[in-house]
Amino acid sequence: MKSKKNLVFLGMMGSGKSSIGSLVAKKFKLNFVDVDKEIEKNLNTTIRKIFETKGEEYFRKIEQKITLKKLKLSSTVVSLGGGAFANKNIRNEVLKNHYSFWLNWNEKILIERIKNSKKRPLTINATDNDLIDLIKKRTNIYSKALYEIKCDNLTKNEIVGKIKEIYETN
Repeated sequence: MKSKKNLVFLGMMGSGKSSIGSLVAKKFKLNFVDVDKEIEKNLNTTIRKIFETKGEEYFRKIEQKITLKKLKLSSTVVSLGGGAFANKNIRNEVLKNHYSFWLNWNEKILIERIKNSKKRPLTINATDNDLIDLIKKRTNIYSKALYEIKCDNLTKNEIVGKIKEIYETN
């Protein structure tokens, strides 16, 4: 490992940030942090419950606080929540000081993965059009990442391989 910079994974919910991040961390023998899991651990409840009882605004404040704290670590693989990169403070920190990887998938694949997911608050009552709008809105933000990995038609190991290739040439 050449750098103390973190490897930060971003993308839509269902894009594989946690599973790919975990595999990359194992491959490079680095620590792995899943911000959503950290939030749940800190508040001792699920993200869905946080949305239901306190609302999205409250969740986003907690998400910012915990994400920025975790980004202070070094040589760590960090999986952001799906909406975290939309936060200007988080985005600026990630772009300035870390390697950022956008796991980009075709919207049909994403919709198939996330539609009607009971654990994803933003998808519970969402129509396909709602999800397409959310994906399009976030795509503009995700595209600011340092690296884009087009994941369609790739296995998890192939995605990890692409990340390894990029990382080792930096």
